[in-house]
Amino acid sequence: MKRIITFIFVFLSFITCKRKNLPRKIDKVTIQKFQLDSVSIRAIHVVDKDKVIYAGSNGVLGFLNTKKSPKFSEIPIKFQDSIVPNFRSIASNGKAIFAMSIANPALLYKITNGKYTLVYKEENKKVFYDAIQFYDDNIHGIAVGDPTEDCPSIIVTNDGGTSWKKLSCKNLPKFEEGEAFFAASNTNIKIIDNTVWIASGGNKARILKSTDYGNTWQVFTTPIIQGNGPQGIYSIDFANINNGIAIGGDYSKPLENKANKAITNDGGKTWLLVANQQEPNYKSCVQYVPNTDGQEIFAVGKTGVSFSNDAGKTWKEVATDGYYTIQFVDKNTAWLAGNEKIGKMVLK
Repeated sequence: MKRIITFIFVFLSFITCKRKNLPRKIDKVTIQKFQLDSVSIRAIHVVDKDKVIYAGSNGVLGFLNTKKSPKFSEIPIKFQDSIVPNFRSIASNGKAIFAMSIANPALLYKITNGKYTLVYKEENKKVFYDAIQFYDDNIHGIAVGDPTEDCPSIIVTNDGGTSWKKLSCKNLPKFEEGEAFFAASNTNIKIIDNTVWIASGGNKARILKSTDYGNTWQVFTTPIIQGNGPQGIYSIDFANINNGIAIGGDYSKPLENKANKAITNDGGKTWLLVANQQEPNYKSCVQYVPNTDGQEIFAVGKTGVSFSNDAGKTWKEVATDGYYTIQFVDKNTAWLAGNEKIGKMVLK
């Protein structure tokens, strides 16, 4: 009798646990909007549910704190040679913030206690940096940009961002003419442990993968739409080392949804189109919701906000407001950013 009671208790506990982990059904979300005039924001770094750091156009870098009342605080910058940077990428190693400008000259700033230090500069008429991230150890970091030769531009740090060096083309995959990256949301890089994935677009839509901090690389093809400049992968995310998602489309035809979403379950080697010619259309950022077993996903773009609760197989538009990027604090809270605005989404 005792064994039967124990079995029933364990069984009921298992059923309850499974029910708690069921993905949520979300038909609509409300996003609290904070206006920030004359700046386009494509890169954010989440601090917590009350604070987010942002990097944008016109050399704007600052943070928004909503703990008591919404307050924007800009971090003033002394521009290098009077050049006003256009920031589209931002990262943190836990000790400092790093913000990188896109075009010639590429300028990478390290910001500590409000003090700017220029830690990398690259001058080339073709230079254009798109995204930057740090590995989980906060010592190794990586930034990616469009080709200045016949390979992607990749710079790395092995000392927490104090110094950066550009990897030689002889150690990198070759890019085809017209293949590049997109500086759309700072999310065409994803890192888990010592593995990094990078997504390309344009003439080709491919995945570059390294498991040794960028020393060696593998390249995998995807079925995402490609062949023209504005087509390709704009954003990727991975729920774990095996399961990931890529999203994008054609920026010049944002209402199209042909071949713009794909998933992988083997770490990026092979990709399968999902929800083809269905919701959502062009999107610039995709993110898994934390602690949902890779089932819940949000995708944002200038066409609105979409949600999936079945690992990306089907989607539902949950908001029509346009945003460039989204980053989660936890399962129930996310920050978003777009043109002249920052958004805060709280899920119930």
